[in-house]
Amino acid sequence: MAGIYIHIPFCKQACHYCNFHFRTNLRFKQPMLAAIAKELQLQKNYLQGKKIQTIYFGGGTPSLLAAEEIAAILITIQKHFAATEVQEITLEVNPDDVTQDKLSAWRTMGINRLSVGIQTFNDALLKYLHRAHNAAQAFASLQMIAEAGFANVSIDLIYAIAGQSEQMLQQDLALATQFAPSHISAYCLTIEPNTAFGHWLKTGKLHMVDDDTAAQHFHTVVSTLAANNYQQYEISNFSLPGFQAQHNTSYWQQHHYLGIGPSAHSYNGKSRQHNVAHNQQYITHIASGTIPSTVEALTTTDNINEYIMTSLRTSWGCKTSYLQTVYQYDILSTHGTYIQQLLNLQLACLEDDTLFLTQQGKLLADKIAADLFVV
Repeated sequence: MAGIYIHIPFCKQACHYCNFHFRTNLRFKQPMLAAIAKELQLQKNYLQGKKIQTIYFGGGTPSLLAAEEIAAILITIQKHFAATEVQEITLEVNPDDVTQDKLSAWRTMGINRLSVGIQTFNDALLKYLHRAHNAAQAFASLQMIAEAGFANVSIDLIYAIAGQSEQMLQQDLALATQFAPSHISAYCLTIEPNTAFGHWLKTGKLHMVDDDTAAQHFHTVVSTLAANNYQQYEISNFSLPGFQAQHNTSYWQQHHYLGIGPSAHSYNGKSRQHNVAHNQQYITHIASGTIPSTVEALTTTDNINEYIMTSLRTSWGCKTSYLQTVYQYDILSTHGTYIQQLLNLQLACLEDDTLFLTQQGKLLADKIAADLFVV
């Protein structure tokens, strides 16, 4: 099974924290949609006939598109790929784009999962993040989505925002769980260099939340969602039983996927490739019949390190027998002393052949993974 990701590189405005590729100028929307359709045709053999299990519209803001524009992309996918057994079609939406007409159209075309970019229900924090919606629109969108009959809904939240108190975070979590979405993604705010926040940090206009506060916010998120029956199946992702995000889970389990659009990434087991993050260059190249991508051939070491990094972030952990069987790599022998230190510090636990990170260990997931990498 495999997945297809469609990157829609347009937004109404630039959020101060966002490091994804997008433009606020919609002048090239129609040429972009034509290029996306053509890239789907050019890439029809990339997945080697694997059945498509998931389709994900991300961005950017795909909910900016008219319903018929999204439908046209789905029709193109059906034309060129083995997509008769798709189980999950996700559309990222902003609250201010949600209308009853759009919801009806999305359901009719087969979209069965919505990922709603709430981020916070606090108007002051929404303004600080430079979001295009307010709290009232967030509430209204979730109510309309529920009334439209969408059973699989994810809410995005951000924590560790400068000025966000523990009480504010608890209020966000209380309001989120009140709507009982099937899934919640909760992300610690990171400051990326090429963002408004990144520039503010350089000039001293912004001060990052300290590590202790970020850690406390993380623990609050985990404990509160656990008390509301949400399972933490990845560091930043929580679901009610049976509602894990199939598309994102396929990334963490090293399934093959095709990324379409500027800046989109693809993986076929042997290599990774990423498209140019420039709208006009992307459109021009695709029009000439070439895919403007950089391809990275993967070595055994690359695959081992990728597995270690992704598996340790998840609830199913890093299976040492898998590394031994597939890659002839004995992580317990190579890093035995370090792993024992992790166990002694209660940053990890080892059950049968599987290494898991504890809640405290998840705060250090990137460092621990890097320490376990094959160099």
